[in-house]
Amino acid sequence: MQILYEDNHLIAVNKAVGEIVQGDKTGDTPLVDTLKAYLKEKYNKPGNVFCGVTHRLDRPVSGVVVFAKTSKALERFNGMLRDHTIKKTYHAIVKNPPAQPEGTLSHYLVRNEKMNKSFAYDAPKGDAKKAVLSYKVIGHSDNYTLLEVDLQTGRHHQIRCQLAAMGCPIKGDLKYGFPRSNKDAGISLHAHSVEFIHPVTKLPIKIIAPYPETDIWKQLTISN
Repeated sequence: MQILYEDNHLIAVNKAVGEIVQGDKTGDTPLVDTLKAYLKEKYNKPGNVFCGVTHRLDRPVSGVVVFAKTSKALERFNGMLRDHTIKKTYHAIVKNPPAQPEGTLSHYLVRNEKMNKSFAYDAPKGDAKKAVLSYKVIGHSDNYTLLEVDLQTGRHHQIRCQLAAMGCPIKGDLKYGFPRSNKDAGISLHAHSVEFIHPVTKLPIKIIAPYPETDIWKQLTISN
């Protein structure tokens, strides 16, 4: 477990591909439980340890995840998420370069619970939720393109679904149309950074998560 940031109120980690943030039907140990054990041992805390989940990343995705060490920080951070005052930046590796080097995507997403998949439409449809993101090309290798993605909304599989709808499915993402899986069974989507005004100290915070130690990330040349 790689800890990226810690103070009295918040702790952020670099989630690896395959790790889960909260418990699920697999029974695998989630990051939140690993963090509770870490905090209990580090600070010699008796009894139960508080560690609040503020947001999640899909299991095949890597990158920064922020947890709250106090209920006050959790409540305030969740309020900031609702108010869209937290900036999350993602990096995605795609095979097909987009037609335009940067732009904004706006779709209406319908989530299919049974398939655990979202579908993108150009116009409102039933209970579809509007999804907006902006992207730009920031790097490339001989075979792949690196995109930086800024989310304006937070929908189920939003980045995966919208990039696929643009004709640029994420490397390894079989669910959204990439033809081959990655060796680690993950997808090449990385929560690169999160920026916010600290909910308690009010200081500006930016947390950056290093890329996974895999050849594909090393090969990409960041051009900005």
